[in-house]
Amino acid sequence: MSGRPPFPPFTAETARQKVQAAEDAWNTRDPEKVSLAYTEDSVWRNRDTFVTGRAEIVAFLAGKWERELDYALRKNLWAFTEDRIAVRFQYESRDADGQWWRSYGNELWEFAGNGLMRHREASINDLAITEADRRIFGPRPESERGHDFPLR
Repeated sequence: MSGRPPFPPFTAETARQKVQAAEDAWNTRDPEKVSLAYTEDSVWRNRDTFVTGRAEIVAFLAGKWERELDYALRKNLWAFTEDRIAVRFQYESRDADGQWWRSYGNELWEFAGNGLMRHREASINDLAITEADRRIFGPRPESERGHDFPLR
C-alpha cells in the first residue's frame, strides 16, 4: 500500500501542508492525479453526489471540470485532529454560457495511516459573480501561501 506524506497524526504544520498539497493537486484539474491522494475505497459526499472509490472519483472530477471552466481553488485549514482535517475553501469557475461563479464550501477529511484520504464530505454554495468580481486567477502564487482568503 503506497502512501502520501504527511502522515497522521497531524500537527498544525503538517495539517497545513496537507491542505496546500490538496489545493495544488486540485488546481491541476487532472482527475487521475487528484485521485491518487485517496484510498482505493475512499467514500465521498460532494454536495448531493455520493462517490465511492478511485474510478468514481476520476469520473466525478472529469465531469466537474468539463462543466466548471477556468476552475481555480483556494483552501485554508480550519481545524484538525490526529487523523482528521476540516477545511474551508472557495473556488471560481465559469459555465459554458460565460457566467462566473464563486463557490464557497467546507470539507471534512479523514485519513488512513498511510496519509491517503479515506473519507471526504463537502458542502458547497454557489454565488453568481461578474468577471470584474473575480479574485482567484489560477494556482496560488508562492507569496500568498499560508494566507487566509476573504470571506466575501
